Amino acid sequence: MEQNNKTNNPTTNGNEYFVIKAKDNGVHVIGLTRGQDTRFHHTEKLDKGEVMIAQFTEHTSAVKVRGKALIMTKYGTIDTEE
Repeated sequence: MEQNNKTNNPTTNGNEYFVIKAKDNGVHVIGLTRGQDTRFHHTEKLDKGEVMIAQFTEHTSAVKVRGKALIMTKYGTIDTEE
């Protein structure tokens, strides 16, 4: 019998996590939809030091980060100021 233990699987449903850490107040994180028409579907506002852990989903195909932040993925870290 195969067990499905989602708590030990960092890529549940094949979607990887990424981390956004605000370096200043007022960093906007904007989720964009999948499909024929790309639209904004969710926004968050982070203040300095706040961290958001996010994941791409069946509804979210892209994320836009506006402001000074670090974005950490398994591929490396991106500093929006560079």
